[in-house]
Amino acid sequence: MTRCLVTGATGYIGGRLVPQLLEAGYEVRCMARAAGRLRDHAWRDRVEVREADAMIPQQTRAALDGVDVAYYLIHTMGSGRDFARRDRQAAEVFAAAARGAGVRRIVYLGGHTTSRRPSPHMRSRGEVERILLSSDVPTVALRAAMIIGSGSVSFEMLRHLTERLPVMTTPRWVRTLTQPIAIRDVLRYLVGVAELPAQVSRAFDIGGPDVLSYADMMRGYAEVAGLPPRVIIPVPVLTPRLSSYWVGLVTPVPAGVARPLVESLRNEAICHEHDITRYVPDLPEGLIDFRQAVHLALRRIKEADVATRWSSASTPGAPSDPLPTDPDWAGGSLYVDERSKVVDASRAALWQVIEGVGGDNGWYSLPVAWRIRGLLDRLLGGVGLRRGRRDARRLRVGDAVDFWRVEEIVPGALLRLRAEMRLPGLAWLELACHEEDGRTVYCQRAIFHPHGLLGHLYWRGISPLHGLIFGRMPGNVARAAARQGHAA
Repeated sequence: MTRCLVTGATGYIGGRLVPQLLEAGYEVRCMARAAGRLRDHAWRDRVEVREADAMIPQQTRAALDGVDVAYYLIHTMGSGRDFARRDRQAAEVFAAAARGAGVRRIVYLGGHTTSRRPSPHMRSRGEVERILLSSDVPTVALRAAMIIGSGSVSFEMLRHLTERLPVMTTPRWVRTLTQPIAIRDVLRYLVGVAELPAQVSRAFDIGGPDVLSYADMMRGYAEVAGLPPRVIIPVPVLTPRLSSYWVGLVTPVPAGVARPLVESLRNEAICHEHDITRYVPDLPEGLIDFRQAVHLALRRIKEADVATRWSSASTPGAPSDPLPTDPDWAGGSLYVDERSKVVDASRAALWQVIEGVGGDNGWYSLPVAWRIRGLLDRLLGGVGLRRGRRDARRLRVGDAVDFWRVEEIVPGALLRLRAEMRLPGLAWLELACHEEDGRTVYCQRAIFHPHGLLGHLYWRGISPLHGLIFGRMPGNVARAAARQGHAA
């Protein structure tokens, strides 16, 4: 049986590709820096997982041993000024490891890189494409423009801009033409190219049937979503940097991620060939058009059936250190704010409230304070509160919840969140429930590991606000659980 390796399995594309490969009959191995983040995926028991960092040759080579087809889905969009060097180094390591392991095909998903003045991120993706194509391993590089699907970063940006701004002044890039493609067609191509003949080693343009400007897509989205027609007034003065800040304020997409998207939208992204159909024929009904793709994405969102989101991937620059298990940890001092409360509800009702925290449900204390903290984080280049949740009721390890990420979840007992806001240190928030003497008890613990003097000053300076926020949470959570219990 053909064995496929999927890198980036914790991300938006990789997390959707894995079940498609399994359904097609392939044996699948996932490569991830933190294997635990794949633990709660429905397909976890059907795949092999190797923990490896693409920047470390020995680990990457071990992950590729015995692999026939390797999917390279690693990008560092929004990861700081040094992203191009990291992209280059990771691609070189992967190419050499694949060649040494005898991999018979590499598959790479990139973008349209043929513009005369490509953005820095598109230029980097072009460099990665060239490295993989020159690896001596037969390689297919799929060049896609905007990917339209529930949870994709491009779709979320389009959706929130259109829904929140009935009248908008927009930069010139909204008139640039692009050829969006539905996520279903992207996945079909990714699976289909696994069996290409060995002599096929090249790039292919992939796109949907429509060529549209961003303004066309906003109008089309409004029509499909049943919104009043949008008034779009282009202006010439918004640079990509200013545009990214504007997008960061209006949408859940932080400025650091929005900027490479905006920069790429300045250049046309249109397919110059459709040669892929020689090897992966179009379905009889053809490719999914833009409006149908929007309709399918909105239906998934409405049904709370979003398998992966753009925020599923690790946030560049976010802390990744695990929670210290010992308060006297050698790494330094820890500040802890610990509270508990007896709850007049069942443990199941309390857990339902805990697992539903964040997103539209909020944080059960001083919403204005949380919004201000989220806004400050966005101004500092962080993710802010607008990422929300992938699913309104259920969480799994690795999910983003506003400016937190799920580090651990024990159903019915513990939810541990790791902070991804900008902080002079590392922070966690634990929400737990247990039974004691026949009573349901809610336990809450905020933990902070300061980095240097600034970290200590931060905790001491913000302690009064923490007292208000964390002090009110137990009572409000308890009342919400009681209401949940009575409603059940």
